[in-house]
Amino acid sequence: MENSQDIDPSVLAELPKGCRVTSVESHGISFWANTNRVDVELADGTSLSFFIKVLTGETGKNMVHGEYESMKAIYAVSPDFAPKPIACGTFINTPDTHFFLCEYREMTNEMPDPYRFAARLAALHQGSVSPTGRFGFHVTTYGGNLPRTNGWEDSWEVFFRKNMRWALDCEIAAKGYDAEFDELVPVLFDKVIPRLLRPLETEGRSVKPSLVHGDLWYANSGIDLETNKSLVFDACCFYAHNEYEFGQWRPVCNRFGPEYLAAYHSYVPISAPEEDYDGRLDLYKL
Repeated sequence: MENSQDIDPSVLAELPKGCRVTSVESHGISFWANTNRVDVELADGTSLSFFIKVLTGETGKNMVHGEYESMKAIYAVSPDFAPKPIACGTFINTPDTHFFLCEYREMTNEMPDPYRFAARLAALHQGSVSPTGRFGFHVTTYGGNLPRTNGWEDSWEVFFRKNMRWALDCEIAAKGYDAEFDELVPVLFDKVIPRLLRPLETEGRSVKPSLVHGDLWYANSGIDLETNKSLVFDACCFYAHNEYEFGQWRPVCNRFGPEYLAAYHSYVPISAPEEDYDGRLDLYKL
């Protein structure tokens, strides 16, 4: 979309009744989508802006649906931690084109205060309740263009194993088979995963299924210029062990460093057994 004439009727139907689109401008960066800010003038003359992400194809349709449901879930628990999602849908004029629409929030890309950010993330994890009491999500969500197998499971170990297997299968399909997998994969599934995850759910211990953002690297967060508070976006949620969120923080390219983990655990203790914590995060990094 490059101008107001490009707004599809399906999007117009989701904008405030009686408003007039005044401009459409490219906004933000996405590896997979076209992203724009849509400015409108309301019937009373007030100006308002929206953010729209546009993708094509069947995968694009599923991606915008997963993002919409993810952002809805975050907003329902922590409405001050995410832009309000408005709709997702399919263009009427070009039926192979799909969109995600939310309120527009002007943000900086500065790193947030660790304790302020951690307090909001902890509130999301602790305040969320799985609708089934299980691990998973009610729709498929996407990390980038990689779908997650979100079918509900009672056990965190079982859920994680299933998703790890799926991710490896996708990797092999995309990049080809490597004989090294014959040695590494059995060790991962038969030894590493049971050793690090099974203790979370044995000897009287249990894991609360917490709503996680699912792709929380620094570029999927920002600071609202109006409120000076942290926001997150571009989520691919599911109900998981809360510490799963921090595997994404392990690679050195991420700017959520150790100070953010320390801040988070000032609100939420490390899961028992605590001595497995570093190993679990390295596993989640995969």
